[in-house]
Amino acid sequence: MKKHLISILSFLFAFSIQAANEVAFSPVYTNYKFTLPVAGVTHPDGSGRIFLVEQGGVIRILPADRSSSEEAPVFLDISGRDMIAHTFEEGLLGLVFHPDFKNNRKFYIYYTHQHPKRTILSELTVFEQNLDRANLSSERKLLEIPQPYWNHNSGNLVFGPDGMLYIAVGDGGKRDDVRRLAQNPFLLNGKVLRIDVNNRSQGLGYAIPEDNPFVGKEGMRGEIWAMGLRNPWGIDYDRKTGIFWLADVGQDLREEVNHIKKGANYGWSFREADQKFPKREDAAPKGSDFEEPVAVYGRPEGVSITGGVVYYGKKHSKLKGHFLYGDWGTGHVWAASHDVKKNKSADRMIFRNNEQGSRKDFVFKPSAFLSAGDGEVLCLSWNGGIFEMTSP
Repeated sequence: MKKHLISILSFLFAFSIQAANEVAFSPVYTNYKFTLPVAGVTHPDGSGRIFLVEQGGVIRILPADRSSSEEAPVFLDISGRDMIAHTFEEGLLGLVFHPDFKNNRKFYIYYTHQHPKRTILSELTVFEQNLDRANLSSERKLLEIPQPYWNHNSGNLVFGPDGMLYIAVGDGGKRDDVRRLAQNPFLLNGKVLRIDVNNRSQGLGYAIPEDNPFVGKEGMRGEIWAMGLRNPWGIDYDRKTGIFWLADVGQDLREEVNHIKKGANYGWSFREADQKFPKREDAAPKGSDFEEPVAVYGRPEGVSITGGVVYYGKKHSKLKGHFLYGDWGTGHVWAASHDVKKNKSADRMIFRNNEQGSRKDFVFKPSAFLSAGDGEVLCLSWNGGIFEMTSP
């Protein structure tokens, strides 16, 4: 009787855990092999094809049919460049298409380079006769940012509804913000930048918008839109609400999600998410006003946050308008929402990894989320897989 009761309780416990998952993740594009996928962008032509960014320097075009085995053509290949000294966080990291790509054929990439160590933002075009192939000879380097160490390069790119390009940049790497770059307003590390790629300021490959918060202020870079970030990884601009979501990787204590606002300071390295950073003994400057995160989680729920897209698909009605993000280490996935009228945020875990039915060996390391052509969400896994968010 006792054994029977234990079996029943074990079954009920297992069932309750499984039922707690609001969504599941099913592998797609299983006929392809990928190496370190870090970003994905839906083709601007509306075909539903996906540009998959591999950290080693290759961008491939995947067909709309996720069960297809047809060849995935190479869109861009810069793998032969001296990009990587440490595979973990260096390489080709960002891709975005110009809002007027249909007419100007422009797109932008963000990648690392060695000797000296730096990150590069470049503008390129595709061939006029072949829109599925990048013209490498068209490359124009807009911005180069010195990087003292190999990690915390970030490189997430997004065009806002204002037509400006927003660039997330990490704090320069190592640990503890040792160079104190994130709070240094004269350097671009640890910041979100905002530039105008359609015009040029004197001596620059782009223009600095006049309404950027630090334009004309002594000792401050005009490109900066927001500061005090550690290693932003996953950004999305919700065009329905105007909220700019950003996931920022923590160090020892907490992972965080922020709403990026003009001129705001998010506290690193005086703070880590919503807590004082214990390894920084000096006090924040008098009058410092740090923006609070809208969602946080700590250990053991995760070790490295991966953002994120705002969901507006049709299959998961309860998730509409939510910013979806996960953890690279544990594979758990959360959804954060914000009530604009009440100015109140909430978040909840919607997927706990290794509890997807009987698949106890489920390996899932989210490196990026993207909205597919149908509005549904795909998640890239750093160990090579692509997963579709489905019903449990």
